[in-house]
Amino acid sequence: MAPNIIELWQGNSLADDSHYVAYWNVLDEAEKIRARRFTQPTHHKEYVSIHAQVRYLLAKIVNQAPEHINIKRTPQGKPYLVEYPNIAFNLSHTHEYFLLAISENCNLGVDIEYCKSRPNMEGLVNKCFAITERDYWYTFSQQDQLSVFYEFWTRKEAFVKATGDGIVLGLEQCVIDVNNPKCFMSIPKQCGNTTDWFIHDVDVAKNYCAALVLDQPITDIRLSYTGNFKHNLR
Repeated sequence: MAPNIIELWQGNSLADDSHYVAYWNVLDEAEKIRARRFTQPTHHKEYVSIHAQVRYLLAKIVNQAPEHINIKRTPQGKPYLVEYPNIAFNLSHTHEYFLLAISENCNLGVDIEYCKSRPNMEGLVNKCFAITERDYWYTFSQQDQLSVFYEFWTRKEAFVKATGDGIVLGLEQCVIDVNNPKCFMSIPKQCGNTTDWFIHDVDVAKNYCAALVLDQPITDIRLSYTGNFKHNLR
């Protein structure tokens, strides 16, 4: 991979049924166990489709068969490649799309959300936004509050995923600078300085919001679509 480049793949969560067997066969046993826990067939197929495609895309990077890639998880649940610790990747999915971000020698997180109205949105803002963020959100009309909520939410989620700690880190502790939304105003002490982290919003599709956060400057984000990537299905 080229240095300081983010490979960002966007794909459909639910693949054609004709790919199901091939996708199932590249998953490892831990992934198959998780897939079997989904009682609804649609959710089961989504899991199989997404995680198999992740394997095909990572295989393209490391030049290895997808079924042979050794993916493990940290105690906090963040996945990593055992044989390629320099490769950083992160996955997010919602509704009909998923995003997979891949780079080298960094910590990164990605989040994609379908911008649907939530009956508890104000409650989430009061719980997960800092005071400055809440005050900023309340300045918008009810119509605009929806998009502003997801813009801030995806940036926060991408950050806590990049740290590897997840939401237990406390979304309200990861404060976006409302005057410069591509920067953090404050973050938990164990995460370093705010200037160590970089926020990038990602334009994916209408009614979707996505963000990428990482701990190094980058020169380019290369967005590709899995529909253009021909899987070597066997």
